Amino acid sequence: MNDTYLFISDIHLGLYSGSVEKSKERLLVKFLNFARDNCSELFIVGDLFDYWFEYKRVYQKGFFRTLTALQDLTENGIKIHYFIGNHDFMHLNFFRDEIGAIMYDEPIDIYLNNKRFFIGHGDGMVKNDLGYNILKKILRNKFLQKIYSLLHPDLGVKLASATSKSSRDYTTKKDYGEEDGLFNAAKTKIDEGFDYVLFGHLHKRCYIRYKNGIYVNLGSWLDTPCYGIFRDGKFEIVDWD
Repeated sequence: MNDTYLFISDIHLGLYSGSVEKSKERLLVKFLNFARDNCSELFIVGDLFDYWFEYKRVYQKGFFRTLTALQDLTENGIKIHYFIGNHDFMHLNFFRDEIGAIMYDEPIDIYLNNKRFFIGHGDGMVKNDLGYNILKKILRNKFLQKIYSLLHPDLGVKLASATSKSSRDYTTKKDYGEEDGLFNAAKTKIDEGFDYVLFGHLHKRCYIRYKNGIYVNLGSWLDTPCYGIFRDGKFEIVDWD
């Protein structure tokens, strides 16, 4: 019997404020409760949070219900794969040690139900995005993050929020040309033998067949919340409402 795998991306918890975020979190927690009873493994393909910065003994306030729902998943035997995105990249060990999630800094090559998947958030995969790749190396440098952690948490989180906004502005204004750069990256991977290439990042939901493979982008929860599901050899993107 084949396992069932669920996928979500680009929820951006904390992007807005007040009732909007509370409503989004309620919807997400309902999905996580659904996942607990309906999948073997959950893949969070980046940017679960709009920003995240974690200190050695402190993690940021808010979204307690999300964190406990995630822990409930692992305690019920559901494996969580968490891909660090371009917004929620400042992780230490909280998700690994307290929740039990498997954390990834880079895309992975994995077989699911005998199909070969290439899965990653998608940031840094576009060929003409040299500026972002340089910024990514700086922001994810562990030594620089350690220095940053010497700041008071209130200031550190405030700056992390501002950095997140700058990253979003950069991505929004960047001219990537008429072609979908992630689709071009996906075609390269499919030519290498992957059956599925799965990204987030661009907030543009799509499902495209190319030769013997399929490129999937999960879109985001900022427009129409959705999830991907892979079971019985078939991948679908389903609205979550």
